Amino acid sequence: MKTIVFIGTNKSGSSREATKAAEKLGYFTVLFTSNERQFEQREQYVDIHKMIVVDTSNMEALKAEIVKLQQIGLEIKTIVSFVDPYVHVASLLCDMFCQNLTSSKAIEIMEDKEETRKFLLNKSYTPQFTVIGPNEIPTGKLIFPLIIKSPKSTGSKDVLFAKDKKEFNKHLATLQSKYPTESIIYEEYLKGEQYLVEVIVQKHLPHIIAVMRQDITKGKRFIITGYQLFANIPPNLLPGLETLCQSIVETFDINTGAFHLELRLIGNSWKLIEINPRISGGAMNRMIEAAFGINLIEQTLKLYLGDEPDFTPKHHHFVYTKYLIVHRKGRLEKVTGKLRALKSPGIFDVYIKPKKGTILIPPLSMGHRYAYIIAQGSSISEAVSRANRAAHEIKFHMHHLQ
Repeated sequence: MKTIVFIGTNKSGSSREATKAAEKLGYFTVLFTSNERQFEQREQYVDIHKMIVVDTSNMEALKAEIVKLQQIGLEIKTIVSFVDPYVHVASLLCDMFCQNLTSSKAIEIMEDKEETRKFLLNKSYTPQFTVIGPNEIPTGKLIFPLIIKSPKSTGSKDVLFAKDKKEFNKHLATLQSKYPTESIIYEEYLKGEQYLVEVIVQKHLPHIIAVMRQDITKGKRFIITGYQLFANIPPNLLPGLETLCQSIVETFDINTGAFHLELRLIGNSWKLIEINPRISGGAMNRMIEAAFGINLIEQTLKLYLGDEPDFTPKHHHFVYTKYLIVHRKGRLEKVTGKLRALKSPGIFDVYIKPKKGTILIPPLSMGHRYAYIIAQGSSISEAVSRANRAAHEIKFHMHHLQ
């Protein structure tokens, strides 16, 4: 039986849509998870045909489970992951057990912010940065503001803004205490609009699938609360993006793969915030579907399987995705307004994440975004207006906590 093995998945978002897409494509789906709660909620994962609880950080344990799958007659066509930090693990396993069209070395570098910065050190799009080792203190003059972060950070959890030396020292102490054996990066703060770019690589050629401008809410962390997805890439942005993507493909020597970039536009120049060797998580697959009628996850799986994917847009809509956050800590009692929001003009999708009884908090990471609304429009402004109108319908009823 033709099988796809997934290392980790979230309950929703791009990684979960990957297992659904694999089932739709006719494959037997196997999930390796270290999240025992997922096994307890087995009935909620009907698209996953076999779920195995295993330590996903233990390579030998993973290899042993794959051998068992082969021994019961499953033909493993590919091993993939769409969640941090398992993309590289999945690729290494794919090297061992099936044909891997992607580059494990490129994925390994991309998963580590320190290694990525060093690997792209001499590129014009790399910001000025400094790496300090465990328990080291910076030498030389610091020019504020600065961004300070852990190279292993995901979802904005450990990306901190320092406006002066006092804030910098406080953040440095926090990160060094949290990651005593890890390096810390600090780099120039780039003031400009932030963009996310989804890219697919075929035969060494990058294909820009989607470009979107990000709305950032700055509280204790930088949290992206809005995505303005362009129906067509603005002509003034396209040449620079194509050059940058081609440089990344050539530098990392990528023949086949998928990655997304977070970039800042400073004047007419692009600066790379980070790169990730997978489709962006959360609502990204649904956004691209709303904009272009493409199921990017499904087509990416085809690419990894050696089949011919189709990234041709079926239509072109401007799309705005609005994420909802809370500003006070509280226990969720109920959420109202989802159906009214769905019935608002131009709404493509509404998703509410938390269940009754969940403790909600102001965001410290992307995981603390509790709902999203995807709206289509004939312009960005129309899509934004429609999403905001629908958002007013949704209410989180909470018992506030100290």
